[in-house]
Amino acid sequence: MNKSYVSLGSNMGDRVGMLREAIRLLKKHPAIDVLKISSLYETDPVGFTEQDAFMNMVVYLQTNLSAFKLLEICQDIERKLDRKREIRWGPRTIDLDILLYNQDVLETENLVIPHPRMHERAFVLVPLLELDPGQDFVEPQREGIEIWKTYNSVESFLLEE
Repeated sequence: MNKSYVSLGSNMGDRVGMLREAIRLLKKHPAIDVLKISSLYETDPVGFTEQDAFMNMVVYLQTNLSAFKLLEICQDIERKLDRKREIRWGPRTIDLDILLYNQDVLETENLVIPHPRMHERAFVLVPLLELDPGQDFVEPQREGIEIWKTYNSVESFLLEE
């Protein structure tokens, strides 16, 4: 089985509802097992700052899919949840990014693993280190990121409405 960490973010509409629906869609896929979720974090936007705050989290999953097929599934979920790519780093209903996939290092036109900018982003590193404190990353500055809510399981997050 392949092990992967995927970050999720939303800053449009029902942000938590969008994250919840994205995880439901990941779990629905027969080749994906979502095992752990980080806490939810409310974060200031990065890059394009004239937009609403984001809700971010990271999930740990196992899959027998290739990294490229997992990317395809993530992009399909973004399409289903009406993701528009109009402004770089702009507002979005949902964003799914593969951060890590096993210990693989990939660099293709469509997929780079480890995610190339994750080291610069507290909204990715803080929840990632929460799930896997053994990762060899420098502890990020926590400016602009605030814990919003913690859940004790994937199921408890999905059942809350």
